[in-house]
Amino acid sequence: MNKDFRTVALIGKYQSPEIAGALLDLAAFLNGRGLAVLVEEGTADSVGAVGHRVASYDAIGDQADLAIVLGGDGTMLNAARRLAEHQVPLVGVNQGRLGFMTDIARQDMLASITALLEGKFAAEQRLLLEVEVLREGKCALRTVALNDVVVNKGDIGRMIELEVRVDGELVYLLRADGIIVATPTGSTAYALSANGPILHPAVPGIALVPLCPHALSNRPITLCDRSVIEIILPPPHEGRIHFDGQLRFDACAGDCVRIGRSRHQVTLLHPPGYSYLAMLREKLHWSSMPRRQSS
Repeated sequence: MNKDFRTVALIGKYQSPEIAGALLDLAAFLNGRGLAVLVEEGTADSVGAVGHRVASYDAIGDQADLAIVLGGDGTMLNAARRLAEHQVPLVGVNQGRLGFMTDIARQDMLASITALLEGKFAAEQRLLLEVEVLREGKCALRTVALNDVVVNKGDIGRMIELEVRVDGELVYLLRADGIIVATPTGSTAYALSANGPILHPAVPGIALVPLCPHALSNRPITLCDRSVIEIILPPPHEGRIHFDGQLRFDACAGDCVRIGRSRHQVTLLHPPGYSYLAMLREKLHWSSMPRRQSS
C-alpha cells in the first residue's frame, strides 16, 4: 500500500440514494484496510454516515492525504475549489452523466481504489483561475474556478457590451450575450457548447469564448496561462458573473472582472490505463458507427 495515503476523505453528491450505498461501502472497505476515513459534513448529513468521523472541508484539508469524490463533475468542481489551497489530491468515482473528471466507473470502484492505494495511478495537475471583482477600485469578491468564469447579461433579454483587455491591452469591445473564460479542464464544459476549442490539460492556456457575439468576426482565442484578463462592464451595462456554473455574483456597471492563473493547482489521480484522448472518444462519441435507420 502507498504509505502516503493514511487518512482518506469521502465527499459525495448530496441527496442522492445511489451515492449513499456506494459511499458507505467504500468507507467500510477503507476501514478494513486500516485507513482513517473522514466523511465531509454535508455528505454525512445526506447519507447518514453513523459511526464515521465527520469533518469540514477545512479539517479535510488539514488532515486528509487523499479525497475520493463520488458523484459527477459538479461534485468534483465544488470539492476542488474548496480543497485547492490545501493541495489534497482528488480522485473521482462517476455517478453522474458525462464524468469528464470523475473517471472511475461505479462498478470498478473497489478494484480501482485498491490499485490506487497500491501506488498504481497517474497524477495530473490542473490549473485554477483566480478571480477578483473590482468595484470602484476595491475588491468586492475574490474566488477561484476550475472550469470557467462566465460574464453574461443575467436576466435581461438583450445583449450587453463588454470591454475585454489582456495584460492591459484592449482586445475588443464585445457586444454579445457574454463571454466564457475557460481553463483546459473547462474547455469540455460550457465553452465546448459555445464552439470553443478543446484544450488538452497539459496545454498551458486559457480560452476566451464569446457567447453569441453580434459580430461574427469575434472568434474564440487561446491565451497564454500567464495572461491577466480584464472584463469591464461599461455603464450602463450590468450583468452576472458565474464561477464553474455553481457560484454567481451580480455585477454592476463599471465593475472590472480580473482573471489570472491561481498559484494553487488541483491534483487529480487517475486509475491505471487512463487516457485523456480515450476519454474524449468515449464521452463525445467520436469514431462511433452511425445508427442505421430502419426501413
